[in-house]
Amino acid sequence: MKSSTKDRAEGTFHELKGKAKEIAGKATDNPKLEAEGTGEKIAGEVQEKIGQVKKVLGK
Repeated sequence: MKSSTKDRAEGTFHELKGKAKEIAGKATDNPKLEAEGTGEKIAGEVQEKIGQVKKVLGK
């Protein structure tokens, strides 16, 4: 699998996982879990963008 495709797939996975944690944190009134989910979601978005840049650059 190309590096760009792998980064985009992993980024999407982390984004979804982070969103689920964020929702669970809100539902259970757990600010720590909510913050962890937000951080993971943002990290996933960044990793997905890295994959898009790699695709444009042909890496």
